[in-house]
Amino acid sequence: MATGLRQTAGSAPQRMNRPGRIGAWCYDHRRIVLAAWIIGLLAIAGTASGLGPHFKDNFGGTGQAQQVQDILHEQFPSRSGDSARVVFHSSDPIDDAVTDRITEALNGIRPLPTVISVSPPVRADEGHTAFATIQFDAVSADLAKADVQRVIDTARSYARPGLDVALGGPPISVAVKPKPGPSEAIGIGAAVLIMLVAFGSVVAMGLPIFVALIGVGVGYAMVALISHLLVEPSFGPALMAMIGLGVGIDYALFIVTRYRQALTDGLDPREAVVRSMSTAGRAVLFAGTTVLISLCGLFLVGQPFLDGLAVGTILAVLTVLVATVTLLPALLGFAGRAVDRWHVPGLLRSGTASAERGLWWRWSRVVQRRAVLCGSAALLALLILALPTFAMRLAFSDSGNDPAELTTRQAYDLLSDAFGPGFNGPLVLAAELPGAANDHAVLTGFEQRLAGLPGVARATAPSYNASGDAAVVTVYPTSDPQSADTAALVDRLRNTVVPQATAGTGVRILVGGQTAAGTDESAHLGMRLPWVIGLVILLSFVLLMAVFRSVAIPLKAAAMNLLSIGAAYGAIVVVYQWGWLSSIFGVTRTGPIDPWIPLMMFTITFGLSMDYEVFLLSRIQEEWRRRRDNGAAVAHGIAATGRIITAAAAIMVCVFGSFVIGDPLRTLNVFGLGLAVAILVDATLVRMILVPAIMQLLGKANWWLPRWLDRITPHLAIEQE
Repeated sequence: MATGLRQTAGSAPQRMNRPGRIGAWCYDHRRIVLAAWIIGLLAIAGTASGLGPHFKDNFGGTGQAQQVQDILHEQFPSRSGDSARVVFHSSDPIDDAVTDRITEALNGIRPLPTVISVSPPVRADEGHTAFATIQFDAVSADLAKADVQRVIDTARSYARPGLDVALGGPPISVAVKPKPGPSEAIGIGAAVLIMLVAFGSVVAMGLPIFVALIGVGVGYAMVALISHLLVEPSFGPALMAMIGLGVGIDYALFIVTRYRQALTDGLDPREAVVRSMSTAGRAVLFAGTTVLISLCGLFLVGQPFLDGLAVGTILAVLTVLVATVTLLPALLGFAGRAVDRWHVPGLLRSGTASAERGLWWRWSRVVQRRAVLCGSAALLALLILALPTFAMRLAFSDSGNDPAELTTRQAYDLLSDAFGPGFNGPLVLAAELPGAANDHAVLTGFEQRLAGLPGVARATAPSYNASGDAAVVTVYPTSDPQSADTAALVDRLRNTVVPQATAGTGVRILVGGQTAAGTDESAHLGMRLPWVIGLVILLSFVLLMAVFRSVAIPLKAAAMNLLSIGAAYGAIVVVYQWGWLSSIFGVTRTGPIDPWIPLMMFTITFGLSMDYEVFLLSRIQEEWRRRRDNGAAVAHGIAATGRIITAAAAIMVCVFGSFVIGDPLRTLNVFGLGLAVAILVDATLVRMILVPAIMQLLGKANWWLPRWLDRITPHLAIEQE
């Protein structure tokens, strides 16, 4: 079939741009395109299944904690791996029979693969609980799941009525994960209902869902494959599914809407595909590019696990983007005019693009007539929502946030009740003693300082290496690993206690361990966040300026998006850090915000917010160029995009929100709520109130660009009908 110019009865010939030509080719060769996607999905999924995933929760190492790890590797090879704790709790006070069974359990664990040593049991004063430390030969990220599971199974095989056995610590988390929740199913179900209401047609509703699922399926397999090359955390696939589903459904929704409009205008199905791809398809490509640019900001952080998350999410967005511009036109070719078949009685909506004098046009005019009042009210609301952001505390959450049925949570609670919460996150102090025996007295004095130090529950005696020039001390805080008090203790040890104890000597004492490593990593990521924000905003500013030939529009977009992300940050602080509305969101224990979440939230939210900015402003710009009437252009843009942006945002909110109620992993709960709030705020307070209010107040200044800047700025365009 011809793929150049075509004309249908009652329509003028259309000039195709590149997305239009891609759409026409995929329409004409729809069987080949569909077969290629199915074969590709099966091939890549089969390869990924054959190799198996290789996810690793390795969150890197920086600062003193990494130096401690290096010292342990060189001077104490047997302690260079991570340690776990096996906890025994008896309903009656521990007697000789229980002691014998504990001894048998520990003897059964000692010869297992990857286990270097098992310490003698330590009994709590309350007489019902004891624990022992299991030292592994590698850090958690390098341990095989099967080996860790064998340790767990062996230890728990010694449980009996009246004697509970639980295991905790980073190595145990390698094998113990909460079961996946129904998040994706809930999100897809909500999207189906929203699109049925928006389209009224089963076929029109099903196309975006099918395209998104195919794209996410390919993306999941690709993430599993790259986990062999990059550090990909275990929650990476769920994060990829969250973003891929939301983006994939939204992008396909915009194109299907334009396709139905074209059919209503009298075009045949092929020309309707060309028009929808030449307009909405081009806008989708641009919007997807902004998301990819935002995600690239994560590479500035320089942490392997964030590189893995960035690559995985980029692949997810890229896959659904390619599926939208290739697979969707092919499916529209199969659907043809039957896109509105099997409609829901009373819900079928015309595909007409005319919204003049409709609800959204009238709403825009109300806001424009009261621009100062409406804009001020929306701005005040956003600032209030963003205020808790300044109280955000970044730290890795501990096992106390795990579901109650997991052995890691059970061990955490047993240790906390019997010994104190700090026993779940001991600090490991490494000392270098260049004077060998002469410096042992310094370390003895330091140990005495620790005994009376506020915040320290217990400190072990120094353990020396064979040559006596290095030692290790384990310190148990009084507070839990994610507590601000524990972070303060780490700072006090490093900045006050250690310098005072070693002043004038050659002794060097460093504070490390998993808890201190989390503190160092949080500080590192917190310092990199402003750089990521700055780069992403700068690139987006240049991109929007090149498209809309304006200085005010990209400045406004950057400010509005920062307000949206500020409101999202505020929401997660209020719910998960302060515990407000905890019963509604199922928060059983408050805690800090994992430090990678604000980074990922910003890059993804900024990119998705730019999607709506592009779809709205491109319509406003189109009308401005036609009439040169700023007020009418703003009202027309709101009217033309209000319904579709609202539907798209509702789908995003449901997909992201489903991870709040349908996933047992706290990090995904926090991430889902943040993204849901950001999109909700962006599509309501920002797009439907602040944008029309500010653009009304700025008037013609919206479209001002200095001549010298116009000359040096490249020209980009999103073609419109």
